[in-house]
Amino acid sequence: MISGGERTLEPPSRIIMGMVSMAMQVVKNDGALALYNGLSASLCRQMSYSLTRFAIYETVRDMLSSSNQGPMPFYQKVLLGAFGGFTGGFIGTPADMVNVRMQNDVKLPPELRRKKLFSGATMASSRGALVTVGQLACYDQAKQLVLSSGFMGDNILTHFLSSFIAGGCATFLCQPLDVMKTRLMNSKGEYSGVIHCLRVTAKEGPMAFYKGLVPAGIRLIPHTVLTFIFLEQLKNNFGIVIIS
Repeated sequence: MISGGERTLEPPSRIIMGMVSMAMQVVKNDGALALYNGLSASLCRQMSYSLTRFAIYETVRDMLSSSNQGPMPFYQKVLLGAFGGFTGGFIGTPADMVNVRMQNDVKLPPELRRKKLFSGATMASSRGALVTVGQLACYDQAKQLVLSSGFMGDNILTHFLSSFIAGGCATFLCQPLDVMKTRLMNSKGEYSGVIHCLRVTAKEGPMAFYKGLVPAGIRLIPHTVLTFIFLEQLKNNFGIVIIS
């Protein structure tokens, strides 16, 4: 939809209906299990990618917080999140590529299928850095601000609110990169590279980088909320000291 020379976001109701319609079409054509194509590769990716970024961020944060006798400044959380996410994104690239092939490449002729496990590692690592800054750094900062207000304690409601904010931040930060990644993956030679894709997308207006923002949020925000609620419960019940 074009207005004033720029593309605007589709109404959320239309996007949601489109998602439901697409899901029904997949079930009709390929069965309900087709909705879970690539599940094993997706789980493998989470165990490699998320394990790495959480381990780096949580370990270094706790060490620095203990030595400084207090929480890290936000800019340090951002830098640490970017480093942990970039590393995790690189390590998780092979499983991500397998996941993509299981979901999408089966539709392509053999010569067009992606065969290199570390193809797209730079973009995957960059996305990992952005999503980790949005999730971990913003979660820590949001939780710190909520607790310092004095209105809420360190409980599941605080964890929910902080993780909801973090999920929104992660979605907003990652969407431009996700848009370009999707365009590059679905292209048939119209883009010569990432920079060319960036230029073409930018010509459509700034809102072109946020197409699909609502479904992206529907996926990432609940994922972020559940991740941190479970993580906090594991910490509280297994004797790990939480520095806040």
